[in-house]
Order: sequence, then C-alpha cells, then structure tokens
Amino acid sequence: MNINLTGKHAIVCGSTQGIGKAMAIELASLGASVTLIARNEETLRKVKQELDAQSGQSHAYLVADFSNPQQLEERLQYFLARHSLVHILVNNTGGPAGGPIIEAKLEEFTGAFSNHLICNHILAQAVMPGMKKEGYGRIINIISTSVKQPIPGLGVSNTTRGAVASWAKTLAGELGQFGITVNNVLPGMTKTARLDALIADKTKKSGKSIEEITGEMIAEIPGGRFAQAAEIAHAVAFLASPAAAYINGINLPVDGGRTSCL
Repeated sequence: MNINLTGKHAIVCGSTQGIGKAMAIELASLGASVTLIARNEETLRKVKQELDAQSGQSHAYLVADFSNPQQLEERLQYFLARHSLVHILVNNTGGPAGGPIIEAKLEEFTGAFSNHLICNHILAQAVMPGMKKEGYGRIINIISTSVKQPIPGLGVSNTTRGAVASWAKTLAGELGQFGITVNNVLPGMTKTARLDALIADKTKKSGKSIEEITGEMIAEIPGGRFAQAAEIAHAVAFLASPAAAYINGINLPVDGGRTSCL
C-alpha cells in the first residue's frame, strides 16, 4: 500500500495545536513538505522549527486570520506565486462557541460561515489549478460527527458543519475527473483544548464536577475513551495518500463508535 507523500506539498490549516498540529506532524513524517497556516506567527514559527527538526526537511508557514477572508485570499495568492504547487489541502478551523441554537445571535452564524465555509472555498479555489496540473489532489475537511447526528448544545456548529459537508460533497463530484478527491473527517471527542473548554462549560452549567462530566461523556463512547489527536491525523494521512485515490466524497467518522447512525 502506497502512503508515501515524498514530493507532495501539503497545506494544513489551524496547525499550531491539537488535531491540526498532529496532522502536520503525520504528513511530514510520510515525506510531505508542509505549510502551516494559523494567525499567531510566534507559535507558527515554533511549530515549524519543531517540524523541521523531526522530519529533517524544511517546511513553511503562512500567517492568516480566518475571521478576515480577504486577508487570507491576498496572503495565500502571494504565497502560492512564490512556492511549489499544493497537492494536499487540509481545512481545519476551531469550532464556534456552544449554546442552544435558539439563543444564537445572527453574527455567530455569519462569523462561523465565514471562518469555515468561505475560507475553505478560498483555499480550495486557490490550490485547485495546481492540483489539476499535477493530476493529484486531496482536499480533506476536518468537520464534526454533527453532520451525521447533531450534537446538543452546539447549534451554530451543527449548522455550519452541515453546510461544509454539503459543499465538500458537491465539490467531490466536480473535481473527481481531475484526480482530485474531496473528503471529510469527522472527529469524535478528542483530547484537545476545545474538548477541555466544552467540559469546563458543561461543568459550570450543570454544577457537576469535571470528573463526573468526563465520565458521562466517555460512557457514550463504545471505545471507552477519548481519541488522541494523532489518531485523527492517521485517518487524514491515509486519505491524503496515493492509496486513497478511489475514496471520494465521503464523511469518515473517527469517533470510537459514538455516532449511532451509519
């Protein structure tokens, strides 16, 4: 099975921590050159140095704030004019704040759609010509199991993630003929700063202890534990590889069996 990514260039968004950083490390370990995208340049520089040391090759980074799509587009075009073609795009952005959907403010929806759907589209449009030229492209979107089964208390996120999933499925149908696949990875509960924040919020609202909330959440997972970020990265790396050339337009839950639907 060919999962070697030597000679491939990958862009990984939100790659300074959690799942994003784990994905960058995994893709680099398989031989890809990686461009990190996030908004904090100091952190980006540190992760790049770490990645360089681990992989023995030189990587790159791009500073961009996804709350400003125009800035992202301008900086991306400048970057791509001076760097190699992109073969792999991993769209990954922090999720919206939790809360009941009926209480969500309009700006929460517009902000989430901008950060996720609009920025994903900007990135996909920018890298697509190069992928077509190479006859090789992998666009992988990190979304949520909520596209299969809405998660209570995450109203804005459920709505936005569903839109991104439909966008990706449509894109998969249009780009498959060019050797470009578009797939979504749906992480379950994964040990990241976002999960810690969600647990803290549940603790505050319920009056229960962190241990109680954590136990209740783990009880919902047949696998009996939270995922490690590296386990999400393994799924992404496979979809990015030559071995996954005939997998296109799917939603892949990586959730320990928690999602109750097929």
